[in-house]
Amino acid sequence: MPVGPLINALAVLLGGVLGAMLGGKVPERLRVNLPLTFGAASMGMGVVLIAKVHALPPVILALLLGSAIGELVMLEKGIERLAGKIRGPIERLLPAGVSGSSSGAGPDPNVFMQQFVGIVVLFCASGTGIFGALNEGMTGDYTVLLSKSFLDFCTALIFAASLGYIVPTIALPQAAILLALFFGAGLILPLTTPEMIADFSAAGGIVMLATGFRICGIKAFPVANMLPALVLVMPISHYWTVLFG
Repeated sequence: MPVGPLINALAVLLGGVLGAMLGGKVPERLRVNLPLTFGAASMGMGVVLIAKVHALPPVILALLLGSAIGELVMLEKGIERLAGKIRGPIERLLPAGVSGSSSGAGPDPNVFMQQFVGIVVLFCASGTGIFGALNEGMTGDYTVLLSKSFLDFCTALIFAASLGYIVPTIALPQAAILLALFFGAGLILPLTTPEMIADFSAAGGIVMLATGFRICGIKAFPVANMLPALVLVMPISHYWTVLFG
């Protein structure tokens, strides 16, 4: 049974709903300052994952190629358009929850998209989540995803206080991605090597590091456009090891 993916998605759902319901009742200091802690936590987890790298060149190559693909297909723009389409009906259905106050005024569109895309990547495509789902699928150990669930619950709660009910909707694609990885682990992991997994973790760590910078408002990296690198890094790492050892 996929315990970790279900707990993780439930944490995002519950945290998001609770945060949207509380809205303006969440103190402004928490809504402004706690995301900085979440961003720092994302950067910290990213650094830990980067330290596991086996060979840096294939990781860098995967990031360059993956980012180029993401830019060409405008992956982040697609996520933004989808978020805009989802946001409209949710605002009409639950207007008070979106703004985080009774005024009905939502957050600035640019800030909204910057934060929303950042938490989509953090929830759905972090190296920790992907590795945790794969690891549980092979070994039954769900502790990685359980640890991530605590952070995701608090992150969803705080961001939903300002972004509204669109935040808990992220639980749906998150559950789909983690469940697919969980059930596909039996097919994927036997084809991998420790070196490939190490380089995959490093690539995911760099994406999480960029996500942390984005959440903290330091630099708005196009993190969604970097996601194809997570698909490319394992094959590139394999052939790099074959050719160069």
